[in-house]
Amino acid sequence: MPSAAKDISAAIAAAGGAISFEKFMELSLYSPNGFYSTIGQAGRRGDFITSPEVGPLFGAVVARAIDTRWRELGCPKNFSVIEVGAGPGTFARSVLRADLESRAAITYVAVESSSVQRSSHPADVISQATIPTTPTTGMIIANELLDNLPFRLFVFDNQWQEAFVVEHDGEFQEVLRKVEDTPDWLPENLQLGTRLPVQRQAQQWLATSLQILERGSLLIFDYCMTSRIAATRPWRDWLRTYRQHKPGGHYLTDSGEQDITTHLMWDQLEFVSPPSGNSSQSDWLTAHGLTVLVDEGRDYWQAHASQPDLTAMLMRSRISEAEALTARDGLGNFRVLEWTK
Repeated sequence: MPSAAKDISAAIAAAGGAISFEKFMELSLYSPNGFYSTIGQAGRRGDFITSPEVGPLFGAVVARAIDTRWRELGCPKNFSVIEVGAGPGTFARSVLRADLESRAAITYVAVESSSVQRSSHPADVISQATIPTTPTTGMIIANELLDNLPFRLFVFDNQWQEAFVVEHDGEFQEVLRKVEDTPDWLPENLQLGTRLPVQRQAQQWLATSLQILERGSLLIFDYCMTSRIAATRPWRDWLRTYRQHKPGGHYLTDSGEQDITTHLMWDQLEFVSPPSGNSSQSDWLTAHGLTVLVDEGRDYWQAHASQPDLTAMLMRSRISEAEALTARDGLGNFRVLEWTK
């Protein structure tokens, strides 16, 4: 049976005995037999819960932000919302079902590399595998996308060396190699064994997205820290695996059967362009009308509690959704990075 492990073995052989960790992660997650191409998915029945899976409130707040930006740009007749890493379309459904003043102007593009996930996209979006390349006015949104982009892994052993993956007796193992293009910004005089991700694919994604955005905003929702903080933490604090809502095994095991994810190092994105906004998800949602929507839901529920309809049940759920989305020890502690043009 085809497997990501076999794909990785073949890649190692073709490369002469070793591939970078970045390539290993790419094959584990995104090869035809990789995690996100086969079994990996968000949701209560999937492997992890993201903000859109908590309920429709997250999408409703983002819809308010979309309307605000649309009005700030003079209510253009054509306004693109490009969601990158759209998964099965849960977030798109929530946004498009919200009370959008700008709805008639919106073209919603759901970008998702997995054909399995794209097959679940709603009919009223443009579903495609890659981000558009034509200049656009609107908003580009990435929710928990950049933490899954493959990255280079460096280890400090009196000098910085890059982690590569080899195969020995049927197991994938890590070896360290000195490379010519070691980033000069990596800190020195650290504890032996310190590890850091070098997220050049995340940087490339940001540069490409900003290039196609003529007017509007780019929003990134993700769990973040800085490289300097990561260098003081055990690597397991920022490099993790997941499967079916539980921690997975070591990142070199069970290839294609578990998620591999890392904190987004937002200071590395600043090498491309400093964000115009950097706030916690809790603060950002509150600033864009979360409390208004929760109060609206509470009022509707109280008015219909004696004979609740489906709308009343959805309105009541806003209270618990808001608590989950703003929890300081969970989703509320995520960062929202925004670039505006």
